[in-house]
Amino acid sequence: DIALDPLEGTTICAKNQPNSLAVIAIAERGKLRYAPDVYMNKIAIGPGYPKGVVDIDASPTENLNAVAKAKGCKVSEISTCIMDRSRHADLIAEVRAAGAAIRLIGDGDVAGIIHTTEPDETGIDLYMGIGGAPEGVLAAAALRCTGGQMQGRLILDTDEKRERAARMGVDNPEKAYTMEEMASGDVLFAATGVTDGNMLKGVKFKDGIIETHTVVMRSSTGTVRWIDAGHADTSKF
Repeated sequence: DIALDPLEGTTICAKNQPNSLAVIAIAERGKLRYAPDVYMNKIAIGPGYPKGVVDIDASPTENLNAVAKAKGCKVSEISTCIMDRSRHADLIAEVRAAGAAIRLIGDGDVAGIIHTTEPDETGIDLYMGIGGAPEGVLAAAALRCTGGQMQGRLILDTDEKRERAARMGVDNPEKAYTMEEMASGDVLFAATGVTDGNMLKGVKFKDGIIETHTVVMRSSTGTVRWIDAGHADTSKF
């Protein structure tokens, strides 16, 4: 199985804003969730927490309290990544009312979810909100490799979406998928920075050389490799 997004964060790339990526996940056949092109409600945290510390069916306040308790800190010390969308107005208001910090992103929730795996570097402990379902599968693949927890529920709010999902094997439209149900078995994940971001440098053009910064991960070994590469700009020849 292969899942990919050749340009995760199209809008932020066009505006030269941080964290646009090119991403791909590879797994054994049948091990990546075949997600329809609909929205998915998601919640994710990085490694080091007890299993089940977050629950997509709990309120944002309850999840924030659970993460703060597990981390041994106050809710005010928790930073939550949320996409800056009007559909998240109530979510943003509740997170702020609970006292947690918020990192709003314009696009690119694969990067937002991956950033929960290194909170000391990125400043992000928790991801919540609605984004694309295929991107949810990609993010789950990354978390399988680096550790963490994630749940996602497809938003099938029309007959057409429910019928399309059913044709893709979704027999329970209300099901909350775990990270392992979205990406299981031996998973490989790679991401290359397109614009500069919290974890990856963007593409640079220097004297006939194109420089890229890539992270490659594998779930079965827990290996994470960082690759700084130089590619000859063949358009110069």
